[in-house]
Amino acid sequence: MAGVLDNVNQRTKLVGENRLELLLFRLKGRQLYGINVFKVKEVLPCPPLSAIPGRNRVVRGVAHIRGGTLSILDMNLAIGKQPLEDVAKCFVIITEYNRTAQGFLVSGVDRIVNMNWSDIHPPPRGAGDKHYLTAVTEVENQLVEIVDVEKILAEAAPVNERISDGVLEDGIGERVVQKHVLIVDDSVVARKQVQRVMQSIGLQTTLKKDGREALDYLLNMMAEGKDPQQELVMIISDIEMPEMDGYTFTAEIRNHPQLKDLYILLHTSLSGVFNRAMVEKVGADNFLAKFSPDELAHQVNDRVKAMTGEALIDPEGE
Repeated sequence: MAGVLDNVNQRTKLVGENRLELLLFRLKGRQLYGINVFKVKEVLPCPPLSAIPGRNRVVRGVAHIRGGTLSILDMNLAIGKQPLEDVAKCFVIITEYNRTAQGFLVSGVDRIVNMNWSDIHPPPRGAGDKHYLTAVTEVENQLVEIVDVEKILAEAAPVNERISDGVLEDGIGERVVQKHVLIVDDSVVARKQVQRVMQSIGLQTTLKKDGREALDYLLNMMAEGKDPQQELVMIISDIEMPEMDGYTFTAEIRNHPQLKDLYILLHTSLSGVFNRAMVEKVGADNFLAKFSPDELAHQVNDRVKAMTGEALIDPEGE
């Protein structure tokens, strides 16, 4: 694995072209799993782990890496299976999700593959609600399961989903009562997090699991004689999604004469200067790193204020 991620920065150019690269890894057995390289900071042999009292059962310990302390989660345990054995021979995939870094313990790292998002598909309908997958794909005739890391993190280290007291005024939803918010995200956990914030504000929501499904929804809306511009307050979309990523979804909307003026907030666990540049390139209205209920509420405030000409949230929280 030496040097396997040396050129990760060069790979970011794939983002925005409906392409990605997956880092393939194994847990127990022959099943291959995948994670987007863009989320990966480093891969290394598992360092010595120190136990911490009161930790979640999926956290095998903490490691001292690059002068900092990092929690190491057993990926196999996290998806509801048995703990990995012989930890000293395992690898750690260090990732950055939702503004924090974490390490995932895996039994082995395979390789990196270049994929098109159109070849990444939602989990089978028969998978139920208990699975830990956001998508599946096939590499050399072998099934690859793409793990829902946001669901794992929400269970291992739950985030605050409540809007702080004093942030919201009463009656916000009533000012756009005939409209709703379109939420697009492949993670069921992320969709519900955003939905709960919108419900706290008093807004109705429509949920879609990827860019293709969301675009079809908008096109069908127009086919029924409805105007999405009049129906929607805004679109809140993830970037990484099967079938069609958020950048491509945004570009498709901007290129459509009847949809081009829709307000789009890209809301993603991807962060950094590169993503802000991509937001401008594809024409999204704004970008927000996951997940802050207060910041998300302020984004909705700004949008509704622009629509109604009235301030809805006191930015000083008074």
